[in-house]
Amino acid sequence: MGREGNGVRAASESTIEITFTFQGKRCRERIKGQPSPANIKQAVRFRASILEAIDRGTFDYAATFPNSKRALTFAKQQGDILLTKQYLHNWMMRTEKRLASSTALGYRKIINNSLTPAFGHLMLSDIKRGTIRDWGAQQTCSNKRIANILSVLRAALDEAVEDDLIESNPLSGWTYTNKETLKTKDDIDPFTADEQAAILSVLDGQAKNLVQFALWTGLRTSELVALKWGDVDFVAGMVRIRRAKTQAAKKAETTKTKAGMRDVKLLYPAMQALLAQKAFTFLANDIIFQNPRTNEPWEGDQPIRRTLWEPALKKAGVRYRNPYQTRHTYASMMLTAGEHPMWVAQQMGHADWGMIRQVYGRFIPSAVNDSGDKAVALFGGENDSKKAGKKAGIS
Repeated sequence: MGREGNGVRAASESTIEITFTFQGKRCRERIKGQPSPANIKQAVRFRASILEAIDRGTFDYAATFPNSKRALTFAKQQGDILLTKQYLHNWMMRTEKRLASSTALGYRKIINNSLTPAFGHLMLSDIKRGTIRDWGAQQTCSNKRIANILSVLRAALDEAVEDDLIESNPLSGWTYTNKETLKTKDDIDPFTADEQAAILSVLDGQAKNLVQFALWTGLRTSELVALKWGDVDFVAGMVRIRRAKTQAAKKAETTKTKAGMRDVKLLYPAMQALLAQKAFTFLANDIIFQNPRTNEPWEGDQPIRRTLWEPALKKAGVRYRNPYQTRHTYASMMLTAGEHPMWVAQQMGHADWGMIRQVYGRFIPSAVNDSGDKAVALFGGENDSKKAGKKAGIS
């Protein structure tokens, strides 16, 4: 108790101590303020409100004394007193060890640029669906971007539930979406045959080989720069994709997904590019494609874009699209030519052809007049085929 037996006393020249009993434990907390008679009286009233809240069963220790070490003792869950900013920081420190470098970099950017500014000031347990919905309503980015941001938050909150920091994950089985304006055009913008020829005509040596190989394999840039001669099977006409090298990684890493580890068929233009590239790097028996300016392996996609790709398109007079459009070009060429979507999906490293259908559906040929005739010829038999023709009025 205090000097006057009221549970309040001067603790120092700048603080006042309040003493009370909560859940059978004696508690002492200091509040800032010079212990003047007026401030002491105010502290007495403050203590009285605490006692009243305790009697009513509504006292929230963490809310009343958020900086108190004792608040953890009375918190129902640690998430009640753990700032989201601190939790996300700690979670990222643990999680990045099991992520690919590029993925970890993406997570950190989302946490630092989106999640912490939006939710970092809240206690972890205060993040509710309504909180997320209010945030989402203010966003002007695409729903895909919102989903990417919330996927990181969902993963972090899932672990918080596992660690008993919060009762449930508000993002479990739910995500926020805004009503988007219908796009008049998607971001798939492949190069025509004439544009491809124009680009290749202004390149030579290793630069030409790299671009031609990219156009006819559909590999991601991160996969191209990690390829080694040991990955090529010239007899089988295949190249094994097992690694990727991103700008964020110091060295090549395994592909992000199991489907990404695949064997890609070397079509004739791709094989020709490799055979031409032998003159530059084959004897070293290591990385296939090198930066022709340095004769060293490419560090990632950005140097390729700046020093090779942009100058080539400008010189060729081709409308600019980013290097990733070489992958879209490959897919569009294969599908337009009638290659099976499942084969294209496998070549590009997708687990199934759902992504191919969704993204490249407009390049899949629709039915033509002779659709089905090949199946009749192969399986229907000659007599059945004639009967079908007569029924249709065909002599």
